[in-house]
Amino acid sequence: MKKIFATVAFATLACSFAAKAQTNLQVFYDFGDDRKCVTTTLEGYYGDKWGDTFFFIDYDFNAKKNGTPGSYGSYFEIARGLNFWQNSAFKDLSAHVEMNAGVNFGNINWLFGANYLFHNEDFSNTLTLELMYKTFKGSTSDCPLQFTAVWGMRHIFGVKGFVFSGFADIWGENGYLGSAGDKFVFLSEPQLWYNIGQHFGCDNLNIGGELEISCNFAGVHGWKVRPCLGAKWVF
Repeated sequence: MKKIFATVAFATLACSFAAKAQTNLQVFYDFGDDRKCVTTTLEGYYGDKWGDTFFFIDYDFNAKKNGTPGSYGSYFEIARGLNFWQNSAFKDLSAHVEMNAGVNFGNINWLFGANYLFHNEDFSNTLTLELMYKTFKGSTSDCPLQFTAVWGMRHIFGVKGFVFSGFADIWGENGYLGSAGDKFVFLSEPQLWYNIGQHFGCDNLNIGGELEISCNFAGVHGWKVRPCLGAKWVF
């Protein structure tokens, strides 16, 4: 499952006013021993004078899963950042509302809170910190809070088109999908992308991979590390 780490790169566009929208499609193969599937992710970001909107939708494909061809699960998030004070000293602080749900996912969550964007002068390095209250439908929580860190670093090691981005979430949740002793969930998905298309006149094309690091996530007790390789097309 992807997350809002793309928002970091897109925030650069919105804050620089160089662009107001971007959409990309990612295709990954998940090498995790409990996955072995292809995942597609469609992401979109849209900035405006009142803030920004971000969404993504994942589809997992495995023709042999339960004997049924095609997609066997999906996950969706949509988030709205509210910032009516973009020209003030508090321009990097935004209110945040988010909804996430899925098919074969089990939970429906609403999140409400705030985020703060840290960045260097040209927005090539960014860090967003979020603190949100999280509702639960499908499970419960003794500590219904979620903390999220989202980062992005462009042209790392001085290599044009080489990007390191990712996110880390931690939240309280009681025994989701049978892991009865668990009281927290951790999920992080660092990604590396390289804009290989710049070498043959196709800047839309990127290749790379991600590492999903999780603990007590989606019904799997304990820690899991799942590597993925893929490609991304930026529209």
